[in-house]
Amino acid sequence: MSLADELLADLEEAAEEEEGGSYGEEEEEPAIEDVQEETQLDLSGDSVKSIAKLWDSKMFAEIMMKIEEYISKQAKASEVMGPVEAAPEYRVIVDANNLTVEIENELNIIHKFIRDKYSKRFPELESLVPSALDYIRTVKELGNSLDKCKNNENLQQILTNATIMVVSVTASTTQGQQLSEEELERLEEACDMALELNASKHRIYEYVESRMSFIAPNLSIIIGASTAAKIMGVAGGLTNLSKMPACNIMLLGAQRKTLSGFSSTSVLPHTGYIYHSDIVQSLPPDLRRKAARLVAAKCTLAARVDSFHESTEGKVGYELKDEIERKFDKWQEPPPVKQVKPLPAPLDGQRKKRGGRRYRKMKERLGLTEIRKQANRMSFGEIEEDAYQEDLGFSLGHLGKSGSGRVRQTQVNEATKARISKTLQRTLQKQSVVYGGKSTIRDRSSGTASSVAFTPLQGLEIVNPQAAEKKVAEANQKYFSSMAEFLKVKGEKSGVMST
Repeated sequence: MSLADELLADLEEAAEEEEGGSYGEEEEEPAIEDVQEETQLDLSGDSVKSIAKLWDSKMFAEIMMKIEEYISKQAKASEVMGPVEAAPEYRVIVDANNLTVEIENELNIIHKFIRDKYSKRFPELESLVPSALDYIRTVKELGNSLDKCKNNENLQQILTNATIMVVSVTASTTQGQQLSEEELERLEEACDMALELNASKHRIYEYVESRMSFIAPNLSIIIGASTAAKIMGVAGGLTNLSKMPACNIMLLGAQRKTLSGFSSTSVLPHTGYIYHSDIVQSLPPDLRRKAARLVAAKCTLAARVDSFHESTEGKVGYELKDEIERKFDKWQEPPPVKQVKPLPAPLDGQRKKRGGRRYRKMKERLGLTEIRKQANRMSFGEIEEDAYQEDLGFSLGHLGKSGSGRVRQTQVNEATKARISKTLQRTLQKQSVVYGGKSTIRDRSSGTASSVAFTPLQGLEIVNPQAAEKKVAEANQKYFSSMAEFLKVKGEKSGVMST
């Protein structure tokens, strides 16, 4: 391996260790893309068969032959007598699941071999195409001539248009060297072996998927036969799957973190086959992670039931799936409408109000006056005149209108007037007395009053014009004022009695 390849491998292992620290025994999972690198392998060999020996092994040939035999027979579960472990087909299914894990390891070894050999021609391709199978197909399609990137229909079926554009631009500026014919033949041989192993792996998946109702009926009911076959293949069989916790089952089939420098927004961390199953993908994106955790927990229970061969008809699987669907419906229900509740009736009864003369006086004093009642009263069908120019819409109502049956100024209830002390009333009465004939401006008397009087005896005489008026006013205030009091005259009582 080159120095750059070793550095990238160390970075990948460090990233995988950090992610796997919080998931307990996650290192034991033989995930598809997360197989640990075997640094002891000598990738500098001339042929790929010197390091990848699974394709020519006897065990691989026997298992594939048995799979083809059982597919041709199309045996049913009802034909199997006795326990399931005693059935020969069950042993083949378990061996086939284990074989898929070995095929994945072999594919990773072949990918490293091709990557090391082809880096001489196009070293930048490794960072541009992170997927192992896509890299192998791209190497087989390009070969020595990198000009095939443009307008290549076969390459468009392997890579996206954006990736093809980046690869073509990078290929025009690469510093790689041409490969010899021998090196190119070894690369094509390795690519053909990897693609054939991948086809065999898919063949095994199809067989296991068709027999999932025989192996794990409850697990197949929950997530489907295809997804159940994939997680069983990655886990290494039904027994190993039943021993895994739910948090590890959810990560089976997780993609490896790419170190190519491209945007990783499309790569979802901690998501595996269960997350991409149909039952989880049918939900909105914001509920899929929560749903994947729930489905993984139920798959753990179903796998343990299937490992002990209980509920072969799938009764437990249907119950678990109904529970999952009920929870999905509950999550998607709209929140209940909040109803405005009226205030409850008070527990204590109505309190008795204080009565009496003082309360009646207070009620009359604070009550609505006749003037306010007339101002608040409006006539329908008539245009009201605004009382103020600044306050539009404010009118005096019926107050002061003709034809209302009242005088212009309404009668005021004496009981509701502001109370005035007797001393203040006397002061106001004194100030309101008007004396005729006065000429002083202070007393606001008439201007025609004069202090010169004509008398028959002396003719002209200077007199005080206010003296007679003042005397009359004092007499009126004493006897006829509203503030006057009764006077008690001595001797009147005896005189009245004598008469």
